[in-house]
Amino acid sequence: MRLLNVRLIVSLVVGVTLVSLFTSYYQVLVLNRSLRKDLQHRAEVLAESLARTVERDVQRDEQKTLDHTVQRFANREHLIGLAVYNPQNHPIAITNALDSLMSNPPGVVLQALKHNQGTSAFLRIGHASLYIYALPLHAPDDDQVIGSLAIVHDAGYIHAESLSIWRETFLSALAHIVLIVLITLLIVRWSIAGPIARTAHWIKALRTGRAVSARIKVPDMELFRPLAREVATLAETLNTARTAAALEARLRQTSESIWTADRLAVHVRDRLEDGRLFVVSNREPYSHTRRGRSIEVKQPPSGLVTALQPVLYACDGTWVAHGSGDADLETVDRHNRLPVPPDDPHYTLRRVWLTKDEESGYYYGFSNEGLWPLCHIAHTRPIFRASDWKYYCEVNQKFANALLEEMEDVARPLVLVQDYHFALLPRMIKAIRPDARVAIFWHIPWPNPEAFRICPWQSELVDGLLGADLIGFHIQAHCTNFLQTVDRIVESRINWEHSSVQRLDHQTSVQPFPISVEFTDEKPDLSGSSAYEERAALLKALGVQAACMGIGVDRLDYTKGILERFLAIERFLEKYPRYQGFFTFVQIGAPSRTHIKRYHDLQAEVEAEAERINWRFQSDQWKPIVLLNQQHSHEEIEPYYRAADLCLVTSLHDGMNLVAKEFVATRNDELGVLILSCFTGAARELQDALQVNPYDVDQVAEAIRAALEMPAEEKQLRMQRMRKLIRENNVYRWAATLIGELCDVRLELAGSNGERFRAGASVG
Repeated sequence: MRLLNVRLIVSLVVGVTLVSLFTSYYQVLVLNRSLRKDLQHRAEVLAESLARTVERDVQRDEQKTLDHTVQRFANREHLIGLAVYNPQNHPIAITNALDSLMSNPPGVVLQALKHNQGTSAFLRIGHASLYIYALPLHAPDDDQVIGSLAIVHDAGYIHAESLSIWRETFLSALAHIVLIVLITLLIVRWSIAGPIARTAHWIKALRTGRAVSARIKVPDMELFRPLAREVATLAETLNTARTAAALEARLRQTSESIWTADRLAVHVRDRLEDGRLFVVSNREPYSHTRRGRSIEVKQPPSGLVTALQPVLYACDGTWVAHGSGDADLETVDRHNRLPVPPDDPHYTLRRVWLTKDEESGYYYGFSNEGLWPLCHIAHTRPIFRASDWKYYCEVNQKFANALLEEMEDVARPLVLVQDYHFALLPRMIKAIRPDARVAIFWHIPWPNPEAFRICPWQSELVDGLLGADLIGFHIQAHCTNFLQTVDRIVESRINWEHSSVQRLDHQTSVQPFPISVEFTDEKPDLSGSSAYEERAALLKALGVQAACMGIGVDRLDYTKGILERFLAIERFLEKYPRYQGFFTFVQIGAPSRTHIKRYHDLQAEVEAEAERINWRFQSDQWKPIVLLNQQHSHEEIEPYYRAADLCLVTSLHDGMNLVAKEFVATRNDELGVLILSCFTGAARELQDALQVNPYDVDQVAEAIRAALEMPAEEKQLRMQRMRKLIRENNVYRWAATLIGELCDVRLELAGSNGERFRAGASVG
């Protein structure tokens, strides 16, 4: 830092000096030019005004009058005097002060006589700096030259003015240098040296393991924004690596086997060897949106991204997704690729572009007005249009083409397709790349065969799915429903014992892989008052006073049972009026698929029902339901999870429902009660939740009362068991199991002689 200060001071001194010298030089030039021009003008005016008088005196030979004239103008405002010469260049009359200097006429006088016109020059005669303006004199009658008049000024004051400017500039520059150096040193000390020292101390603490902050913030480095991002990323990486190492050491010591992001990455790298993973989903892991003149990067909250990013990191994989951001096209290269994450690229995002008609038909139409209600038993009739099916097929083919381009030079590709948007994709990929191992994970329920058979394109959908080597569902019941559907719809051979299907000389394994959430292994907060204080602060911000709080977090979807939930809260307040003014339920409801009429209508119904119940029960500072009808990030939702006395998950039908698991994973205080619909996949695992039938309003109302009145010891015991289960079966374990099963797939490929043979059981 001392060397930096010395360099900075020297640079400032040199810089200020050079600037001052250049400025002064320019000012002197301008001043000299101005003073000279002014002097020339005054000399010309004076000469013109005296010429007539002097010419008359010379013509009449009035020596006495001529002498008086030249002596009268001596030493007047830098004017030294006058000199009058005859045509032979002898002085006729001369000011006394000029007698010794100009007894012989200078060249300028001779030039004036020779050229018969006014002539001027700056001369140095002896030690004197002079300006002489010479004007020829003419006879009044015939314009004959009868002599010359010389006006002589002292030009030394111009040089004196220049020296004065240089002197003032030097003193001013010296003062500026001193002030600038002092101010710069203070700025360096307060704004640079201090933050750098604190940042260095923070990095040292992080390196030595003394830092306790899990989330890195570097406010002091705001001045060095690019450096700050890199330092923060490096620090976050160090902190994450240290935490992972400490966790791994603790797990080894206790002989536990918990999956972490690092362990998943190592596991996948060992299994894949030189293979590469390709993920296909409708939603992209990173989107770019325009905000004013800048472009903002967004990462949608998704457990899928959390689970699969470590896998893609490990194998330099590729994620193929729909580019839906309004600035997505501006950020990709000519091949529609983008390295991600933006701050620390580890894998490739390949974006696929859809027209408005394609998005409307494939996504909003067939996927969400057809397949979504078909697979969820929520009493909403699915809508099937031939035009939507056409777009669904075209978009699946468009994604298949993009994926095949990315896989072109890859020897051992593994493809993981996500969800019901791409049921046709596995068969399309296998038709071109039979050497690829393809899995599809179906994130929503699979209905029974009778329900599925109403789809006009049932056989095409099932055949497309059976192109995969591995099909994953959340629970065994959905696997069984799928196998029964296959048995009814297409010609195949089903191995019920091993849960596999043989169709068209291709074997497909159907397995359950219950998805989960990330689990942060934090110590419980034993202060006892933190949840209460956080709850009070959240309710105060919502303008409500209440002692107890419930929480619900859902997309505004008819499968989530939000209307049934509100009816249960109303019934609870009817049966137990002592909780009026005491209990408030906060419903975070993110708008979803508002282009679809059923979702648009549902949003209005939910708002109307909340308003009706509030109108019935609310008082001045309390109301039973607070509806937050807007998008919330995971960081914004977490405080509600931590502060709530209970969480209501009343889905009418759900593949898994990760809200239930997120609530449990967030409760590091080991308190709070989960009320969970028995129609969710999560209900198979979270047996310690209060399980309810969401259609039974009285049962849900009783569960709310039981949750609020449950002893603290029972709450803690239930929560401890659920947290242990999620901790051991987190999202990284889900990804490891799914990828591991895909790597173990044995491929049947046709040889050159037409015979079929099996490829190795693992990618390696």
